[in-house]
Amino acid sequence: MSSTPTSPIAFRVLPIVLALSLGACVNLAPDYAQPVAPVSPVWSHAVLVDDGQKSALQDMASSVEWQQFFLDKRLQEVLALALENNRDLRIAALNIQKARAQYQLEDAERYPALTSNVGSTVARKGSPTIAREHNVNVGISSYELDFFGRLQNLSTAALETYQYNIETRRSTQISLVAEVANAWLTLAADNERLALTRATLKNQQRSYALIKGSHAIGVRSGLDLAEAHTSVEAALAAEWAYINLVAQDASRLNLLVGASVSATLLPDTIPDSATMLLSSPAELPSNLLLRRPDVLAAEHTLIAANANIGAARAAFFPSISLTAQGGTISSSLSGLFAAGSGSWLFMPAITLPIFNAGSNKASLAVAEIMRDIDVANYEKTIQAAFKDVDDALTERGTLLGRLAAQQRLTDASTKSYQLSDARYRNGIDSYLNTLVSQRSLYSAQLDLIALRLIEQVNRVTLYRAMGGGWQ
Repeated sequence: MSSTPTSPIAFRVLPIVLALSLGACVNLAPDYAQPVAPVSPVWSHAVLVDDGQKSALQDMASSVEWQQFFLDKRLQEVLALALENNRDLRIAALNIQKARAQYQLEDAERYPALTSNVGSTVARKGSPTIAREHNVNVGISSYELDFFGRLQNLSTAALETYQYNIETRRSTQISLVAEVANAWLTLAADNERLALTRATLKNQQRSYALIKGSHAIGVRSGLDLAEAHTSVEAALAAEWAYINLVAQDASRLNLLVGASVSATLLPDTIPDSATMLLSSPAELPSNLLLRRPDVLAAEHTLIAANANIGAARAAFFPSISLTAQGGTISSSLSGLFAAGSGSWLFMPAITLPIFNAGSNKASLAVAEIMRDIDVANYEKTIQAAFKDVDDALTERGTLLGRLAAQQRLTDASTKSYQLSDARYRNGIDSYLNTLVSQRSLYSAQLDLIALRLIEQVNRVTLYRAMGGGWQ
């Protein structure tokens, strides 16, 4: 420790050294270049729209808020309840807070930590004289001068991890919105199937009662009675199966929402327009997928890996640290701030990597391999996103035709059943023909409900695939 009444040269130079270390470091990280998307530049599927509800996909589904996309008021309330109570979404939000704190920790390492020290020493060393020393110091300790960008790159990596968690939270919300909507629509479809089954059962029980009465007076055969009885029991079994499905659907919806959903918010049938129908031009650029949260999250991970390479490269170069402090020192408390009591310390240090058994090379190899892995994951995420949209567009292109054909089949089956039932009641045909027509009609009605569900789920899938639902 040196003491001088004048300002030391070291403390004149110190601000210049700190400024240089903060602003003039060499960044050894590779120049980042966004990988080329390994998918076709456009989708070739055109989507036909006949209900007038259009929102061009080139404006991106992400610009359509979920409150606008989902039109049913009950579904909107269920989604709002899910966003408030779902535990996965809470965890994703907490991960953002954690990543933010970790970034603040890493970034703080780039700057000197100023500390103050007040001390007093009383000692006797073999003589009757007692030595006293009092001091007050302010300074920095072991501050690393980041000439080769190690700390800057570690801070960049932590910042990208924070951004990754933000995008992951958005992706989690998109998935949650889609899953809750699909669960709600599935419950609607199963309730509709249950109502159809109960109506069919009621008709069959009525027919069975009439045939049973006719059989008792010898008008109808035992075969007709047995066939009618079989149809009643089959309908009863189907009813119990759909009761079970409805209960499971409601339980799954409650789990996704994270709270019990009021019965007033549960659907009895599939609404004709529970959601908007997004439309697309024939030539839609696939690079719109780069705005999807999961793709952005994968890119943030890639950028972080790129920064980690820079930090690993910096380990091959000297590490320069600085300790400096200034204050006062005196043998008496009254003399601490007297003239001539000033003290200062300036202690730079340099550490050179000489031999570490290949540890630095291994660390750099790991960082470069992780970068290559993250490039592959980024490309894989884009490919998966492209497939999601392409599959949804492909299905959308066939749904209108399938729905129209199924509706015509249901209408024809209804007419066939009505004719068969009339012929049976007039004694022209056996009950077996009527039963076959009735089963065909029931099957066609179930298939129509299934297709209506698929059509609504396809809208949700396309909205989700294009990155909509995180606002």
